[in-house]
Amino acid sequence: MKKYHFIAIGGAVMHNLSLALVKKGYQITGSDDEIYEPSRTRLEKAGILPEKLGWFPEKIHADLDGIILGMHARIDNPELIRAQELGIAVYSFPEFIFNQSQDKKRVVIAGSHGKTSITSMILHVLKDQGMDFDYLVGAQIEGFELMVRLSDAPVIVIEGDEYLTSPIDRTPKFFHYRHDIALVSGIAWDHFNVFPDFEEYKAQFSNLMDRTPNDGKLIYCEVDPLVKTAAEKSSTKGQKQPYQAHPAKIIQGKTHLITPKGEVEIGIFGDHNLQNLQGALYICESLGLSPDQFYQSIPTFKGAAKRQEILAHSENGILFRDFAHAPSKLKATVNAVKNQFPERKLIAVQELHTYSSLNKAFLPNYAHTMDEADVAVIYLNPHAVALKKLELMDEATLQEGFKRKDLILFTESAALRDFLLARDYSHTNLLLMSSGNYDNLDLEPLKAKFQTHEA
Repeated sequence: MKKYHFIAIGGAVMHNLSLALVKKGYQITGSDDEIYEPSRTRLEKAGILPEKLGWFPEKIHADLDGIILGMHARIDNPELIRAQELGIAVYSFPEFIFNQSQDKKRVVIAGSHGKTSITSMILHVLKDQGMDFDYLVGAQIEGFELMVRLSDAPVIVIEGDEYLTSPIDRTPKFFHYRHDIALVSGIAWDHFNVFPDFEEYKAQFSNLMDRTPNDGKLIYCEVDPLVKTAAEKSSTKGQKQPYQAHPAKIIQGKTHLITPKGEVEIGIFGDHNLQNLQGALYICESLGLSPDQFYQSIPTFKGAAKRQEILAHSENGILFRDFAHAPSKLKATVNAVKNQFPERKLIAVQELHTYSSLNKAFLPNYAHTMDEADVAVIYLNPHAVALKKLELMDEATLQEGFKRKDLILFTESAALRDFLLARDYSHTNLLLMSSGNYDNLDLEPLKAKFQTHEA
C-alpha cells in the first residue's frame, strides 16, 4: 500500500486530492495549521482529519512513499525540513498529478479567467456522454463528488493555474502537467503579489504555449488580443486552433445557441461564457466527441459553484453570486448580467479581497469595470487590508480608480447588509461578486427579499 503525507492538507485541491487517493486505496496522513469547512468534515468522514492543528515532524518517517506539499505551507515548515533530512520525495500537487498521469492524454485549461468554467463544461459533457476520464478542477461541480479523480482512465482534464507551484518551486503550476492539448482563454493581469510586472505575467502564458508538443494542439481565444498575439508568435509546431464566442441569441432572458441543426437553449449566459463554451466544444471534439454529442449534453450544464449562481429569484429579479474578483472577471460578469436582462436595474456589489485588488498600485486596472451597473458598490474589510499590510483606500480613491463618481464604499458588513435590505428588488437583479464572503454576511434575509416579489 502506497503511503503519502500531505503538508497543508486542508486546502481546496489538497484535501480533494487526499480523498481521491484514499478512494484509490492509498494510506494518507496529513497536517495543517488551519482547516475550514467543508474540508474539515470531508477529511473527518474519510478518517484522515489530523487529530491536532499544527506541524508535527514526528509524522514524517522513512516508510513514506512521498510528501505532497501545499502552497499554504512555508519554506521553513518543520515537517518539510524533516522530509528533506530523510531524503523523502517531495511533490507539489501538480508534480504529483503528472506523476500519476504520465501515460494519459493530458488536457490543460489555462487563462487568467474562464478556466474553471471551461473545465467544468468539458467534465459535464464527457460524463454525460459516458466517457472514462480523470480530472482536476478548481471548484465543486454538480454531479461530481470530488474536485480530483485519479484512475486508469486514458484521459485527464486539468484546470491549469498560473500561480506558484509550492514554497520550494516558484514556477507556475501549469508547466508541470506537460500537456498534450492546451487551451488558453484569456490573459489579464492577476496575482500582482507574485507577478508585479505585467510583461513577466504574460510571459508565463507564452512559455506554456511554446511547450505544446509537435503532435499536440493549442486552442486559444482569439477575441483576446494578448492571447491571439502570443499564440500566433508561439514557437510550437503543434496544431493551433483559434476560437471566438459561439453564435447565440437571447430570447426572454434565456440564451439559445445557434447550431447547424437548430437552436439549443442553455443555462448559462454572457459573451465570456459563449467564448468559454466554444473552447469547451473544441476540446471535446479533440477528445473524440461530435458537435451533436456536445449540444446534446451542454443544456443541462448549470455552471461551477459560485459562477453565475442563482441564490434566489422572483418573477422579475434574480440574486446572483459570482466568484468574480479580478478586473477582467468583474467586467465580464457585470456586462453579462446587464446584457441578459437589459430592462432590469442592476445593483452590483464587489468585495475587494485579494492582495492584487486591495493594492492601490493595481487599482487603475479596475477602471470602467462596473460601468454597466446602475448601482455600483464596493466592500472592503479593514481587517483583511491590515493583514496584508496594505493601505485602506477611501471612497474617493476607489471612485477615481473605477472611474465611477457615484461608486459607494462600505467597510462594515452590517452597514452593507442594511443598505442592501433597504433596496426595492422589483425589476432588479442583485449581483454579489467576491472570492470572500463579505465578512460572513448573512444572505438569508436578502434571499427573502426576492421571494417576497414572487407573483
